[in-house]
Amino acid sequence: MTASPYHFFDCRVLRTEYVTPAMIRVALGGAGLERMASAGRDQRIKIFLPHPGQDAPVMPDTSGDAANWYADWCALDPDVRGIMRTYTTRELRRDPDELIVDFAVHGPAPSPSDGPATSWARNAGPGDRIGVLAPLDEENGAYEFRPPQDTDWVLLAADESALPAVAAILETLPPATPARVWIEVHDLADKQELRTKAEAEITWLTEEGGTPAAIQAAELPPGTPYSWVAGESATVKTVRRHLVRDRAFDRKRICFSGYWRKGTTTDELIDRNETA
Repeated sequence: MTASPYHFFDCRVLRTEYVTPAMIRVALGGAGLERMASAGRDQRIKIFLPHPGQDAPVMPDTSGDAANWYADWCALDPDVRGIMRTYTTRELRRDPDELIVDFAVHGPAPSPSDGPATSWARNAGPGDRIGVLAPLDEENGAYEFRPPQDTDWVLLAADESALPAVAAILETLPPATPARVWIEVHDLADKQELRTKAEAEITWLTEEGGTPAAIQAAELPPGTPYSWVAGESATVKTVRRHLVRDRAFDRKRICFSGYWRKGTTTDELIDRNETA
């Protein structure tokens, strides 16, 4: 039996900062982090948060093969087990080894809409423990941005929930790659400086769900495209429908992911096994 390409890591918070009023950056460290890998781009990881009153998340047996991790996690008491969420590896740093994760929040003050991950990020401090399931190989099945070699230009569309993935994707695009990018934020104060060597035209939107109309009104470059669309589920589906029906994009060249669904909590999606 081959070893699982994923591993549980017991991480501790090193430091936190507000990158913008709506984004908290958390730097994590921990034993064995030198084994963690990332493909960059939209690399997914699972994080496991403690319940209030717990010093650390209750996890499955993390000493061996993580191949059956989901079944093992489901077998734990839901009222006790670590609260699982899916996030993007914003950056995996070396010398020293640090995992950087960005948490989208609704402004700097606590909100009734805050979920467990947002609440945790707002209150996280040095030494706080968190569980992370991450790949051991750079080539793994937990990322989606895979443009074919014959791609002439790239279309990216996202809201704040997918902004860390867009930022990482832009950093990995080859120099001079034409890219058209649309990003929804709650306020223009939430714009970020995005590093890239690509020839990227980035449009920031402040109207929730305004991405489809903005793309419909845009003049797109010629050539063979590859598109990556992520964020609120209904918005993502509308953009995909426009690209296929109105722009004649090849369905196989559109990667789309509903990171969240309006009116539905993450826990409800987990119960229905619909998480990313």
